[in-house]
Amino acid sequence: MALRAIVFDFDGVIANSEPLHFRAYASVLAGEGVTLTEQDYYARYLGFDDVGAFAAIARDRGLSWSPGFVRTLVERKAVDLEALERQVSVLFPGAADAIRRAAAIVPIAIASGARGDEIRRVLRREQLDACFAAIVSAEDTPVSKPAPEPYLHAVAQLRVRAGAPSLAAADCVAIEDSRWGLESARAAGLRTIAVTNTYEESALAPYADAVIPSLSALDLGAIAALCCDA
Repeated sequence: MALRAIVFDFDGVIANSEPLHFRAYASVLAGEGVTLTEQDYYARYLGFDDVGAFAAIARDRGLSWSPGFVRTLVERKAVDLEALERQVSVLFPGAADAIRRAAAIVPIAIASGARGDEIRRVLRREQLDACFAAIVSAEDTPVSKPAPEPYLHAVAQLRVRAGAPSLAAADCVAIEDSRWGLESARAAGLRTIAVTNTYEESALAPYADAVIPSLSALDLGAIAALCCDA
């Protein structure tokens, strides 16, 4: 097999936005009398999309929040996040260069639990939106990571938008920063690379075919070798 596509997670891989997400969650929850610590966010809720995170937080605290109220919290959090991002580049160092290098060789996509408008807003600001053949966000699948659906949908989108009807998941490599994302990609049949932007190597290595410190260390030759070894 040969490398035919790369699928990136967004938050924690391309965008250093997890600290901003935490601040936005904490602000919205404080308005409801709920305290969210940074430790709890990273240990328990980072792997969820916004709906899943608020639902899990409510469940863990014995709160009866309706789906409609959760959607209201998600909308408030989106407003807070946009304000935090304004006039600030949230990209990790080396991320833009790595994306452009990858896109010059194979089609690339995003599979993320973030909202589509948040992803596209950052990519437009950084002039990277044209690099991606497909973007799968929280709204695009019925369940989020660690379920395989986000990656399955990304591969399906790449088949259409990159003109590659024979593309298989095993032809693709996923780049992730969390156990949940790596489990999602593996369950979908992709090879996996972990980036230690959010968690230490010891927490990610059991779920990854390779581990790198950042996207600036992305070696496209080594990625291609993963598929050849499959």
